Amino acid sequence: RFGVLGLYFPYPLARGGWGCDNRGFDEALPTMNTLALKYRPRLLSDLVGQEASVRALSNALRRAQGSGQIHHQAFLFAGVRGTGKTSTARILARALNCVQGPTPTPCGVCDACLAADQPDRNLDVIEIDAASRASVEDARALREQVQTRPAFCRYRVYIIDEVHMLSRSAFDALLKILEEPPSHAVFILATTELQDVPETIKSRVQIYPFRLIPLPLVEARLKHVCDHEGVTVEPAALRLLAEAGTGSMRDALTTLDRVIAAGDGQVLENLVREQLGIVPAVRVQGTLEAILAGDAAGVLDQCQALAELGSDWVSFWRELMQAFRDRLEAEVRQGSGPQEIMRLARMLHLLLQRERDLKDSALPQIVLELALLTAAQLPALAPLDALVRGGVVPPPPTTTPPRPRPESGTVPRAADPQPAIPNSHV
Repeated sequence: RFGVLGLYFPYPLARGGWGCDNRGFDEALPTMNTLALKYRPRLLSDLVGQEASVRALSNALRRAQGSGQIHHQAFLFAGVRGTGKTSTARILARALNCVQGPTPTPCGVCDACLAADQPDRNLDVIEIDAASRASVEDARALREQVQTRPAFCRYRVYIIDEVHMLSRSAFDALLKILEEPPSHAVFILATTELQDVPETIKSRVQIYPFRLIPLPLVEARLKHVCDHEGVTVEPAALRLLAEAGTGSMRDALTTLDRVIAAGDGQVLENLVREQLGIVPAVRVQGTLEAILAGDAAGVLDQCQALAELGSDWVSFWRELMQAFRDRLEAEVRQGSGPQEIMRLARMLHLLLQRERDLKDSALPQIVLELALLTAAQLPALAPLDALVRGGVVPPPPTTTPPRPRPESGTVPRAADPQPAIPNSHV
């Protein structure tokens, strides 16, 4: 009952030793209340936005299915949080140990598939948090434990999360395991900081990148969850939730869970803005219109209203930049003239240059007001053909630049003779 690294498994071994009591596995499982757990992927096909990694893993499992054994025993899943690394590791463990496996489509009903959802109840699927077990002693204990053959499964799968947190000595000990792993052991490493993993480790594992999930895919997944939960949802609210996730499906689902609880089964745009601290849309559009109209007083009025609401200036900045981008796209698609397009582009470029000042300043409201007033007062570009037709020519400079002073020891060159200007009255 002692697993890797001295972890104790207090559950009685029954039904083939999967850590369940005699009531059966399903009854022993805790109830999954959160949406992020309830809608966690169970198959490779359920993963969203990771098509390249899913295709590579599926092909590797098909090859293993044909030969009866896996051809590589160490994997490294790298990507930002909430993109499916740990879920994929559990899916891979299920696919390797399924009674029909190795297979890219595990049955989901055998003991191995059911136990993979609860690694703490399975002696052969071991999850290790490297952030809390980063010492060399832990890695050495793992090296000793890895020699133990699986208790009930085909493979003993070790899932090491946040592997970049291991110490240098622990990495050296782990390297010895990865160089010559036992035939019954499979290692799945997960990290959010691939650059912190030593090159010696990278050279001995297959690296699968997990990228940020595109916004439309997050929106579609949230809509699917809301439909299954019987929740009323507004499209604008879904977009705000997807944007708040910043490419992380787990973060988006966690936020959706909170909004559903606050809205009593309704997901409305104003409720999402309230829960996330996002500035009301009317303020964003009002500020945008004031800038485009060159209304300096209107810009200050909008900033004052935002200050009274206690708005987060960085959040408002992000909303305003997105509104500028949407307006610019609308002007381009409806065939506006180049003058209007370039005017919007100049404004947006100017505002984006002040983003760092806004984040670093102790007085973000002043930085924001200064940037918005400057953008509102940008001179409009006149059409070139109008200048030609009107005969308007920019006046020449009133002063001429000074001539460069000659170097010491040189004789100044005589001025070129000026041509005579004819008298226009003759």
